Amino acid sequence: MPLINLPAFAGDLLADFERRNTLRVDTPVIQPAEPFLDMAGEDLRRRIFMTESETGESLCLRPEFTIPVCLRHIETATGTPQRYAYLGEVFRQRREGSSEFYQAGIEDLGDPDTAAADARVVGDAMFVLANRLPGERLKVTLGDQSVFEAVIAACGLPGGWQKRLIHAFGDQKQLERLLAALADPKSPGVFGHDVERVAALGMLEDEERLVAHIGETMKATGYSTNASRSPRDIARRLKEKVELAATRLDKEALGVMRAFLALDLPLADAPAALHRFAGKARLKIDDALALFDARVAALARAGADPGLMRYRAAFGRPLDYYTGLVFEIGVEGTPAVLAGGGRFDRLLTLLGAREHIPAVGFSLWLDRIEQAIAAGRAE
Repeated sequence: MPLINLPAFAGDLLADFERRNTLRVDTPVIQPAEPFLDMAGEDLRRRIFMTESETGESLCLRPEFTIPVCLRHIETATGTPQRYAYLGEVFRQRREGSSEFYQAGIEDLGDPDTAAADARVVGDAMFVLANRLPGERLKVTLGDQSVFEAVIAACGLPGGWQKRLIHAFGDQKQLERLLAALADPKSPGVFGHDVERVAALGMLEDEERLVAHIGETMKATGYSTNASRSPRDIARRLKEKVELAATRLDKEALGVMRAFLALDLPLADAPAALHRFAGKARLKIDDALALFDARVAALARAGADPGLMRYRAAFGRPLDYYTGLVFEIGVEGTPAVLAGGGRFDRLLTLLGAREHIPAVGFSLWLDRIEQAIAAGRAE
């Protein structure tokens, strides 16, 4: 039995989803925990309610719907394109409100026209919110992880640093901390004391000696190689840390990164601004910009009001599986996020799909929407 009541507008919401050519699906409340722990990101991982099966398998209460819907799609071997709609309870620790609440949304799987699918999902989310909140002015914030990834790759950073920066995308404080470490030649960095210790022992150039030393240390301290990474894995990770610790951004490259992250402007102005930025910085990011331009054009064709949308280059969402478009929608003048989503083109392959399946979707927070409706009526 649910501990909270389903909002009164939920039935009409499902009717809206059906009119948008979606297939209603449900997924079990108890889910295998591993996909969420591996792919959802630190912000969600620390808020999951964990449990175990009788056989010791790690399970959790469903903390979101995207991963369960994608797993269901793979298990049922349903062809694509396919659009799924869902509505049900999710469970996660929250700073405000109940830890059990309702989410609804759409997952759009398999459409090869990335720009059109992105525009359709943003338009769908705006449509269902506008229907629930007539007379309210929505605000839409968009970011693009693929443009961010293209910029840091064009700046020539090693792969390890690119991974760290991509992982931090959307977390302004963490990004600034990493950029500060890249810029400071005296920074001990974010790598701990392991690198300094093995460097002092003179082992970094002799991998076999380093592997043997790590193995002896693990044995002496009681670590089991069956329960942790192997000595060789640890040795290679330490050598990678040395390479990362030795990498520094010059002032010009650091300025380029910070100039990009400072971009914050109406979406209609964003394509021209991004092309000016790339030209001035002499960055070859044409493919990412072409997709960005195509998405803006597709949004215009879909009739989405460009005056409601803003592009922020540093904007991301706290889920690790996003790969391109990310967005959130609220009501102008209020802080609550009512809808959020984005593109997750790698997720289905990571979950076991045999072929690449492009994907994009969004979720609605029904309790926040209910509060927004009540606030509008009170006025």
